[in-house]
Amino acid sequence: ANPAVTIPTPANEAAAPDFVTKVAMSDMYEIELAKVALARSTNADVKTFAQMMVDDHTKSTNNLKAAIAASGLTLTPPAALDEDHADKVQDFKDKDAADFDKAYLNDQVDAHQAALDLLQRYANDGDNASLKGFAATTAPVVQGHYDKAKQLRDAMQ
Repeated sequence: ANPAVTIPTPANEAAAPDFVTKVAMSDMYEIELAKVALARSTNADVKTFAQMMVDDHTKSTNNLKAAIAASGLTLTPPAALDEDHADKVQDFKDKDAADFDKAYLNDQVDAHQAALDLLQRYANDGDNASLKGFAATTAPVVQGHYDKAKQLRDAMQ
């Protein structure tokens, strides 16, 4: 059980437009940051994880687009990272190589916890059936990412 389920869903996160924007932003961030990790990491396990992020979050983005199409709503996910996420990606491009893997995995644990909270809350409280279905089927994948990131990070202590 995830503790997020006990936290009331903020009203805007139960609304489809906000949910779509946040999920799309999360996917884009994961993909962009994973590309940086693939280029910068020297750790085979981190590179494998990063490739999984590119593959799974690309799939998630496609599934989100299909759920939007089935939702009956006219929603367009953002096409580019917002300033906050773009700045974080740039920070990782500039990060000292010695600190990169640990910082990346720390970020991934936090990012996947936030994404998991968002998905689980929308699956429970969301206002659109198609998007609720997407959230419910995507959450276990994100849980797997969280678990793997945590396992890799903890192995580096």
